[in-house]
This record gives sequence, C-alpha cells and structure tokens, in this order.
Amino acid sequence: MRIFVAGATGAVGRSLVPLLVGKGHSVVGLTRTPKKADLLRNLGAEPVVADALDEKAIHAAVAAARPDAIIHQLTDLKGVLDLRQFDRAFASSNQLRTIGTDYLLAAARDCGVQRVVAQSFCGWPYARDGGYVKTEDDPLDPNPPQEFRGTLDAIRYLENAVTTTPGFTGVALRYGGFYGPGTGVFDPSMLEQVRKRRMPLIGGGTAWWSFLHIDDAAAAAAVAVERGSGIYNIVDDDPAPVHVWLPALAAMLGAKPPFHVPAWLARLIAGEHLVVMMTQSRAGSNAKAKRELGWSPRYSSWRQGFAGIIKNEMQAAG
Repeated sequence: MRIFVAGATGAVGRSLVPLLVGKGHSVVGLTRTPKKADLLRNLGAEPVVADALDEKAIHAAVAAARPDAIIHQLTDLKGVLDLRQFDRAFASSNQLRTIGTDYLLAAARDCGVQRVVAQSFCGWPYARDGGYVKTEDDPLDPNPPQEFRGTLDAIRYLENAVTTTPGFTGVALRYGGFYGPGTGVFDPSMLEQVRKRRMPLIGGGTAWWSFLHIDDAAAAAAVAVERGSGIYNIVDDDPAPVHVWLPALAAMLGAKPPFHVPAWLARLIAGEHLVVMMTQSRAGSNAKAKRELGWSPRYSSWRQGFAGIIKNEMQAAG
C-alpha cells in the first residue's frame, strides 16, 4: 500500500514511518521543514515539504504521491507548557484539526484515496458524569469549561469530518495521554515540575486518565490503515485516577510526593478547566479497538511504561 503520512516527523510519525516501511508499505512523509527531509529519508520515507495549511500545496502533494491511504498526525505542540490559557496553547493544533483536515480530505476525495486515519484524543473530552471509564458510544462533554471549548469543538469537527465524509473509509483514533522518551509526560519541563513539586494534586485528584506509549500509538495507526472504521479509543489497559498515577510518577523519579492544593484555590490560580482535568475528567476503554482492530498495547500499563523509560534514562546517564 502507498501511504501519505501528514505529520511524519512528529512524535507519532517518527515511530510510525519505520513501522509502515517494515510492513512493506511505500511511505510519503509530509513535513513543513525542509531540514527534516533527511530525517524522513533515514526513516525510509519519501519526503515532501509543504505547509499543511496551504490548500494548493497539500492538494499537489497528495496528487503527486498517489496514495491509497492518508494518515493524519498533524499537531503543533511546540511551547505548549502553560495550560492556564488552554485554547490559546492549542490554537495551532486546532487549525490543523479543522482547516488542515479539510485540505487533506478534499485532496483525498479528488485523488481517489481509499482510507483516511486521523489522530484524535481520549480523556477530558468525555462527559463528566456516569462511570469513570468511557466507551466510544458515550457522549462528549456537552458543557465543557470555557478554556476547553475551542479545542473540543476542533476535536468534534475532525472526528465528524473524517468518519462521515463520503468517498473513503475514515478512522479517528482517540489517543490517550502520550508518553515516551522526551515526549508528553516525559517532556523535560513536565518532569521538572514533578521533581520540584510544582505539579500539585488538586482536590482529591479524582479525575481518571488514560495513558499511551508513543510506540503503541504508532502501532494502532499502522493497523487502522488496513482495517476498521469509525472512532476508537487507543489507550492502555490501566486507566487510573490522578491521586494514583501522579504520586507514583513522583516516586519513580525519586521525588517527594506532590503537594495537595484545595480545588477552590487551584480554581483561582489556574482556572476551572485545570481543576476539571485533575478532579472530574474521565478515562477510556480500549475494548473496541482490541475487538475490531486486533490491536493491543505493548505497554499494557503506564506503570510498566513509565518505569522502563526512567530505568533506561538512568542507565544512559551512567
């Protein structure tokens, strides 16, 4: 199969491209940065340089690639450190989820693409009532905090566009909270906050989170390009409340336990949306992905994955 990977040099893309090549697929990788073309060649892909928000450039790139499938992994998370202004922090990624998605889907229709797989998100978008672990049939939050609304609207838009546009089979993968060496939870700035006790346990830490190793995210996309349709939660087998995973991560890092901050105080300092993220958010079930895609996470629990990364980093440091 010939596959066009948009966002090929991102966190998922760097794991995904060699995985697809190893399965015998021919891969064309999109990057906005000319300097990353050599990286794509080294990963085994044919590079193409274009701005994902340039409609003509994207159409030309897809037309030239003649792909059977498109995998949409476009995000822009550089500098996303201060989540107090959440929608502002994710504004570029939300453009890619809306305008960027429109351009890719238009090119897909015009060029006879058979399948489109796109990155979505599992966690705080779910409605904050009922059980703590949600399935794909459960509703998204009908009344999110103000700071989440633009991002949730963009997520809804992407999922609807990818899974309902006629002319191809669409799949939206709701990834859990990413982690990997230097990525997501293991971004150096995040680890610094945990080590210095700057990431507090808000309220009772009663929100539930789902995690996902970056390699498992790539493996799910590599499967979804060949089978399945609709929306899937792509998460590990071990959803956990914040009051469990955050102190556990601190302990693995050799740090002191996080401070406790009352919800009312955190609401004043950080905003309602961060209180919701730490006290009310829901996790996701991966049962549908296991059943329909035949996918299972290699890192079945964040406990195993977190500990493995920390061990490897300690060994590398001598």
